[in-house]
Amino acid sequence: MSISFLNVLFLMAPPSGGGEQNPFVQLIPLILIFVIFYFFLIRPQQKKQKDREKVLESIKKGDKVVTIGGIHGTIVGIDTEKKTVLVQVSDTLKLKFEKSAVSTVEKNEAGEKLQAND
Repeated sequence: MSISFLNVLFLMAPPSGGGEQNPFVQLIPLILIFVIFYFFLIRPQQKKQKDREKVLESIKKGDKVVTIGGIHGTIVGIDTEKKTVLVQVSDTLKLKFEKSAVSTVEKNEAGEKLQAND
């Protein structure tokens, strides 16, 4: 014997005589809203944050990056203790940024290999 979800809701509904309503029935919409928010908003945001942390941890010398301020450059140094990166913007200009200021990363397949302009 199979009882559908709607049948269960009808069984928990108050009698039509205007008696007290079952408190569980009043909580069902709130529970459904929370479940929807969790699966459509909270969970994807947590996954996105974990992916971002993974990308920031995998930054290495030679990767081309764009900061949250829109500055384009190449990673030339990484300080893991202070969680900063040294970004070369032009031939003569190097800027130090927090790792969290890096917005996007284009991986350099050569890894540690950089062009030396000495």
